Amino acid sequence: MALGIKFGWRTAAGVALAGGAMLLSVACGSDDSTSTATATATGGGAGTATAAPAEAGLDYAGLTGTVRIDGSSTVFPISEAVAEEFSKVSKVRANVGFSGTGGGFEKFCRGETEISDASRPIKDSEVEACKANGITDIVEIQVAIDALTVMVNPNNDWAACMTTQELHDAFKGGGATNWSDIRAEWPNEKISFYYPGTDSGTFDYFVEALIAGINKDEKATHRGDGTASEDDNILAQGLENDKNSIGYFGFAYYLEAGQKLKAVAIDAGKGCVEPTFEAALDGSYAPLARPLFIYTRESLLAEKPEVLGFVNFYVENMQSLVPDVGYVTLPEGLYQEQVAKVAAFLP
Repeated sequence: MALGIKFGWRTAAGVALAGGAMLLSVACGSDDSTSTATATATGGGAGTATAAPAEAGLDYAGLTGTVRIDGSSTVFPISEAVAEEFSKVSKVRANVGFSGTGGGFEKFCRGETEISDASRPIKDSEVEACKANGITDIVEIQVAIDALTVMVNPNNDWAACMTTQELHDAFKGGGATNWSDIRAEWPNEKISFYYPGTDSGTFDYFVEALIAGINKDEKATHRGDGTASEDDNILAQGLENDKNSIGYFGFAYYLEAGQKLKAVAIDAGKGCVEPTFEAALDGSYAPLARPLFIYTRESLLAEKPEVLGFVNFYVENMQSLVPDVGYVTLPEGLYQEQVAKVAAFLP
């Protein structure tokens, strides 16, 4: 069977991060499996989405069964919000976990989940792993744009802006130990590093964009002597309690932290740019603006009404839910490309 992956983000529309935002090339390497924290949508709570009417022949209220979603902790808040809203219009039980992008793809390629959340594109090695298990009909849907955010403790009054080279020097293997190693006028205090685990798509993206990408050094590695976790809340707590800390994760978790953390502006050569919705969309927040995805399969969309219903509901409502969660919605043209991918399977 021919491999049928539908990659909408690699079209001429790109990922809608115009003007210098970085498009990731597919990286190589394997991911380590981690435990999964799961949130089950059971209904109730205040909803922010207004469910669009189901397409003719697709009756949300009549849908039953279970949909299993796992993967990126960055995409988790979006999928969790969709699951909560979907539980109000259907009888489908949507289980949403976050074992990391790599861990999610491992489960997806073993056929253990129907939908895989991802904060980076699927790797060639993961495509091959899926293919080895007879999964050759992968469908990629872009759901949002993220501004991957570098953060420090709010009591840090020196690192308001850092260049991409300085971030490289801080997070690379064998990199800076003290703040004064980055800039001589900064405190001679040991830095505490907080970052996602190696199974995270956020980790992969940061390595590609700032560790290997800055000096075109494919042999450069991310430092491993900090605190790593697939749970962004753990990273946020560490940063909050340590004056000399620095770390990174998705924009939504930074917004959730409120005044407990301070974002670092990024200077990629054109001045300091703070992570904002506008900067992520227009591409000026380079190179840390990135696309977010969900993945499913053509056969599941064609043969499992509960999966088709959930994915269709996801696409119908993501433009209203994504800003509420803390990410950037897709431009209309790119959004319609995602709608078309699902529309082909509607009755």
